[in-house]
Amino acid sequence: MNEGSIVRATLKALLVPRRLIPIVLVCLPLVAAQARFSEQSMAGPLGVLMCALCVAVAPVSYRVIFPEGLDFSHGGIRLLLYATVGVGVVLSVGVVLPQLLDIGRTFLTDRYSLAVCMGLFLVGGWGLGRDIGFEESLARERARAARLELEAEQAQLLALRSHLDPHFLFNTLNAIAEWCQTDGAVAEAAVLRLSAMLRSVLAGVRAATWPLERELELVRTLFDLHLLRDPDLFQLSVEVEPGLESFPVPPLVLLPLAENAVKHGPAAGHRGPIALTVRARGDEIAFTLENPGTSKGPREGSSGLPTVERRLALAYAGRASLALTSEAERTRVAVTLPRSGPVPGVVT
Repeated sequence: MNEGSIVRATLKALLVPRRLIPIVLVCLPLVAAQARFSEQSMAGPLGVLMCALCVAVAPVSYRVIFPEGLDFSHGGIRLLLYATVGVGVVLSVGVVLPQLLDIGRTFLTDRYSLAVCMGLFLVGGWGLGRDIGFEESLARERARAARLELEAEQAQLLALRSHLDPHFLFNTLNAIAEWCQTDGAVAEAAVLRLSAMLRSVLAGVRAATWPLERELELVRTLFDLHLLRDPDLFQLSVEVEPGLESFPVPPLVLLPLAENAVKHGPAAGHRGPIALTVRARGDEIAFTLENPGTSKGPREGSSGLPTVERRLALAYAGRASLALTSEAERTRVAVTLPRSGPVPGVVT
């Protein structure tokens, strides 16, 4: 921080109520005593000027001379310079100025009072400057901690975003190996779909957002792979309101939901339809995914729904929502996103 910014930041910090109020409470009695115990008509304004200059100059000079805090690494030269500034300010207002304006002796310009004013200048400047410096350091550390926390969270989410259910992947590869011996056409179709899906996953890991149509294409590929293994596993319906295909969404955000819909629904023995709908609702986009079977909520240690919730909270700064409900032997996951899109610059 250069000297100009230090001066501006210090003067601005002095106007904060928690500093300004104590400063006024100290200065008012001094100005009142100056006016009460001085016979000169200019005593009051002189006292105000002395207090104002000391309050403004003392912490500024301390912070300029000791930008990293009070230290004696230069053999006390800076401390001597700080003391010289204090003596100069107090004597200029308390001795030189009264002589120029032909103002007689006043309460604050008495030599004993001037010594007290110098002490107040040095100690007050040190206290205020030190407090302001600590406050700025604390703000910087908090910002740095928040930035590091965000980076750590994003790194974790990037790793989780690249997650593809290993059991599903291994089972699909095992099924493809069997189909190679019994049904080459089905095996070839499965390899092509799996290749396209993995290609999309890799592209999604590197992208901040992508169009909704790419997300839905990935989800359909996932469902198709399950149906290739067992065509009667479930009946799939996808309804997307026209005009929403280009809506930006965090990549792979619906993939864990689609995996869970199959894993805890038809793959767990609950046969029936899986329905995905996407509709506009005012300033929001509503995603609804239903599957057969009753959900008991995320299991301990699971990474599906908790990961999606954390990603949505980070991507939309708390403006998105996810709700899981179960009734009539069916489970429903509803995701609501603001139409304004994700927060710019956040990797999720």
